[in-house]
Amino acid sequence: MPELPEVETVRLGLSDYLTGASIRAVEILDERSLKRHLAGPKDFTKTLADAKILGVSRRGKFLWMPLELANGGTGLALVGHLGMSGQMLIRDGGAQADKLTRIVMHVESAKGEDLEFRFVDQRIFGSLQIDELVPTKDGAAGGFSAGVGVGQPWLNLIPRSAAHIARDPLDEYFDQDLVLSKFKKKNSGIKRVLLDQGVLSGIGNIYADEALWASKLHYDHPANRLTKAKALELLQAVQSILAKAVDAGGTSFDEQYKNVNGESGYFEVSLNAYGQTSQPCNRCGRPIKRDAWMNRGSHFCPNCQKRPR
Repeated sequence: MPELPEVETVRLGLSDYLTGASIRAVEILDERSLKRHLAGPKDFTKTLADAKILGVSRRGKFLWMPLELANGGTGLALVGHLGMSGQMLIRDGGAQADKLTRIVMHVESAKGEDLEFRFVDQRIFGSLQIDELVPTKDGAAGGFSAGVGVGQPWLNLIPRSAAHIARDPLDEYFDQDLVLSKFKKKNSGIKRVLLDQGVLSGIGNIYADEALWASKLHYDHPANRLTKAKALELLQAVQSILAKAVDAGGTSFDEQYKNVNGESGYFEVSLNAYGQTSQPCNRCGRPIKRDAWMNRGSHFCPNCQKRPR
């Protein structure tokens, strides 16, 4: 499943092409990709007709595009969920069709280019929806938009469906002390807590394993037993690893994850734990182990990352 670096790579690409673009027409090729838009396909196409995309924001794994409707109305956003295999591609108008395309938006870019936004999804776990924007709890920006929208009323808003998601470690308003206080209230293993989107968002299995390896923590170490120094070391490792993965365009092991131009990420070459079962640990040389964990796997070094007693 795409994690924060993959979603940020997609956000960046969409922002380059779609900020200031106008939606000229919408084709719904598979209504199942609108399962979260409860008002139905007709409302979806009608609402988007001639709407302007004001920017592209992200919090954790959530992406949204604030809209200015044809009648001048605001307060709504197009929200995208990539799910397990969703892709958001930008193509020139009339370009050869992409397999498994579910929804197409025909747009005119701010530069007057004829483009197509294509939502491609093999497993149809992802979706698009139009959602109401609501104020953030802390009054700060709803999510990361790389400076686009400063001073605009939509900046400090977030889709209602994403309002419960905590800020992610690359968000400029990420509150480290707040996260540390949440750790102290959790007696679950630290990996389970890292994946709790109500504590901090954007981290999935890959980057949790990598951050735990970097900070020499076993995945089952109780969060509330971490010293403040160790918890800070872990958060710094998370931020560093996520930032490096964003720079590399995300991580990809197959053909499902793509950026908006259809290219895969390359961070996999730097992985120290995830997917490295039986390979020598890059720190001590002992074999990396994989444990079954929560219907997935946890990769760690049994020598460097001792199980807590």
